[in-house]
Amino acid sequence: MYWVVKAEYVENFKIRVFFNDKIEGIVDLHEMVHHDHRSIVKELKDEKRFKKFKVEMDTIVWENGLDLAPEFLHDKVQR
Repeated sequence: MYWVVKAEYVENFKIRVFFNDKIEGIVDLHEMVHHDHRSIVKELKDEKRFKKFKVEMDTIVWENGLDLAPEFLHDKVQR
């Protein structure tokens, strides 16, 4: 089981994510944010809003309540 221990914004909808299994790398969420039609995701097209995430409940959570499964993030890591 994976969980996020730390995350920091890099640029252009990319986040450096650090996991409990010592894996770390960049997760590029640009495509997800710009092609997902759900309103909760659309709100994050504003990069200022996108940057306002925190690590909570073992994953990344945004102010609007969106969170992504740590397994999803782990699978998307570019090392």
